[in-house]
Amino acid sequence: MKHAPLRDRLGGRPHERRSGRPSARRSARSRDLYVLAAAVLLVTAAGLIGLAIERRDGTLHVGWPPLYATWEPHVGPGTPAALLVAVLVVVYGPPLAARLPWRALLGAVWGTALAWTFSLALVDGWQRGLARRLTTRYEYLNAVDRFSDIPAALRDFTHHILIDSPAHWPPHVAGHPPASTLTFVLLDRIGLGGGAWAGVWCVLVGTSAAVAVLVTVRALASEEMARRAAPFTVVAPAAVWVGASADGYFAGVAAWAVACLALAVTGRRPWAFGLGAGLLFGLTVYLSYGLTLFAVLAGAVLLLGTRRPTVLPWLLAGCAVVPVVFTCLGFDWWEAYRLLVRRYYQGAGGIRPYGYWVWANLACTVLVAGPATVVGLRRTGGVLVGAVRRTGVRARPRPARWSSEVRLSVLAWAALGALLAADLSGMSKAETERIWLPFVMWLLAAGALVREVRVWLAAQAVLALLLNHLLLTGW
Repeated sequence: MKHAPLRDRLGGRPHERRSGRPSARRSARSRDLYVLAAAVLLVTAAGLIGLAIERRDGTLHVGWPPLYATWEPHVGPGTPAALLVAVLVVVYGPPLAARLPWRALLGAVWGTALAWTFSLALVDGWQRGLARRLTTRYEYLNAVDRFSDIPAALRDFTHHILIDSPAHWPPHVAGHPPASTLTFVLLDRIGLGGGAWAGVWCVLVGTSAAVAVLVTVRALASEEMARRAAPFTVVAPAAVWVGASADGYFAGVAAWAVACLALAVTGRRPWAFGLGAGLLFGLTVYLSYGLTLFAVLAGAVLLLGTRRPTVLPWLLAGCAVVPVVFTCLGFDWWEAYRLLVRRYYQGAGGIRPYGYWVWANLACTVLVAGPATVVGLRRTGGVLVGAVRRTGVRARPRPARWSSEVRLSVLAWAALGALLAADLSGMSKAETERIWLPFVMWLLAAGALVREVRVWLAAQAVLALLLNHLLLTGW
């Protein structure tokens, strides 16, 4: 597979550059701006209409539609660090992404993502921004002391999901399979109990998702595409909610499941990576019911890979381990999910209007993913449309012949497809800024196809800084 030369790594789409047609570049830029304008209108409409609905009848249950947040301009100890990280990534990120050795790049990406996420969290201060995030009455830490006997708690788990059941679980415990709560139980058992350690754990695992995305893009598309995407996986508004929510932790686990599968279908140890991917996918669906939609991304990886027959038995074997263990310990995933649906409609989910959130959720995603991602998705969509036009709709897919841009676009749109399925389900009305973090991490990779890289990186950083300094987010 041929890739663009190193000097072109920071530019736009290779076929646009090679064409040498200024009119084509201007047309692409215009389409980018049209799509971005539509996204701005969507966010504006969600905000204005949401405020009107909330003032009229209070059914949205959010303070600053479409985000679960309140208007509270503020600065904090993390402000100088956040500004410094943003400037350094915008100025030095693109050339370093192009020149660093691969392993050094991955380390730099994780380290910078940690610095960015922690600094944004500390804009709200240590207690409010990190240590107390996971200790509210909604969160997992309130149930840790009820897992002194883990097998007994798992056998009894479904008896406390409904809001009218005796000693019902806190909302987030009831709303997820027990692996999410057990994570914090086990942290407590090894001496890392309390909100501070829980928050640090979520940030450490959540920020590693950026590395997993790059590993996947390199394996399935090209190192060129991964290097282009690297700065955009670091500086993104999504970091506001990775630090610190448990969904950031879920995003990290799910991302590494996909990365292991990508290595399995392209690398030398399909059995090891296939088994690892299966174990992580099994854990993923026992962290959050909605992450079963990662089957869409797994399908895209299998489509793009070349060693499917070798990998599938190991993948399926790995996928079975976590469900078998939890089932043997007495937890019934399907029964718990059935009860969760009832619990969801017993609370705010039964009040929040589907007709608003089904499109306002997408406005929320625009804010979380950022303008560069919107433009990148527009460009990946153009790449896919162009590929279909060249080969024909009915032509048999031949992924081995697809360009790196097409392969990256397939990954990004698989994640978008899973996100849209979650949206249409009606089980994600509001709070999707954290709930959809696992999907958004993959949308960020679409930034690899944008032109004027530093401009769009700056736009990402500015939006994140504004959100974090003007609003007090709930997660």
